[in-house]
Amino acid sequence: MWYKAGCRSCVDFHGLNVNNSSQSKVPGAVILMPMCIPDTGVRVSAGCSSKKVTNRPMTTVPTTSTSVSALGEYLERARHRIEESLDEYLPALGADAEAVCPERLAMAMRYSVLGGGKRLRPVLCLMATEACGGESAAALPGACALEMVHAYSLIHDDLPAMDDDDLRRGRATTHRAFDEATAILAGDGLLTLAFEVVAKEVRPSSAALRCVAILAEAAGPAGMVGGQMADLLAEGHGEAGGRRPPTSVTLATLEAIHRRKTGALLRAPLKIGAVIAQASECCVEALDRYGKAIGLAFQIVDDLLDVQGDETKLGKRVGKDSALGKWTYPRFLGVDGSSRRARQLADEAIAAIEPIGPRGELLRSLALALLERDR
Repeated sequence: MWYKAGCRSCVDFHGLNVNNSSQSKVPGAVILMPMCIPDTGVRVSAGCSSKKVTNRPMTTVPTTSTSVSALGEYLERARHRIEESLDEYLPALGADAEAVCPERLAMAMRYSVLGGGKRLRPVLCLMATEACGGESAAALPGACALEMVHAYSLIHDDLPAMDDDDLRRGRATTHRAFDEATAILAGDGLLTLAFEVVAKEVRPSSAALRCVAILAEAAGPAGMVGGQMADLLAEGHGEAGGRRPPTSVTLATLEAIHRRKTGALLRAPLKIGAVIAQASECCVEALDRYGKAIGLAFQIVDDLLDVQGDETKLGKRVGKDSALGKWTYPRFLGVDGSSRRARQLADEAIAAIEPIGPRGELLRSLALALLERDR
């Protein structure tokens, strides 16, 4: 295999340990073009073996294999571009802006979104678009919408009625920094703004319509929200906010919960990116399988970090899941078994995008880097 578990010679990118050891690279020459987001380009094909001709370089297009250092550079550049776009889409501050959005609400929304983070979901969206031969610039609205929905979910997840957390990314959670009512409204504002951005900015309109449906399904009762409810019930939350004995949970039940709670919003970026690239159905399906595997692997690593992570790096309390008796993968499989399961899922993700060919190399490298993240 082209990854050596446990190697720690790496460059850290916001918690993704992008490994630089030669033992961790795909054998073969590495030729990558520097990332840039072109304004123009001519599509030749939108199929799984799509090619694209542009008058300027496309974002990182590997010819054989992607080095981990190139992945780190790509992630850093993509993150900065995403944050610039988020800053533009979020409500502005100032006297003139007050007439559009109350300043306290705008401050809370900006605090929640611009306070750091891996930007994994929007990065996946850009990568998916590029893997299908599309322009990453066209995917930025969809990418930003995904991050807004993710930020809204974190605000509400941290509330006293939910996980009751006071620390997120090394800072006070939104309801602690402001107040509960403002936090709830900030989450509501981000969720609705996300759909406004997709509807207005994604082109063509037929693609925008499909993206709205994908995002709504991923974030709604059949996806993230439904998974959160199932998780609360499994933890023993009863009617009217009361507590009852926790539900007896099997490993299959836990997996079903997390495929919705965490996995749905990690599958959506791949599908949205493919739709924006006007990709063939085989590309959409391949990326969806990738996202399904990555979403579950991500949650398993999350559970492992709660057991053996560094609180300073994580920016939140560790050991909380165990203390509350939550159902986690280490509780079922142990630390070693959970690590093996995460690796198996990463391998499944890599196999899923084999039909995409060389354009999928960044996604392959990312799948392995996620196994080594430390926050």
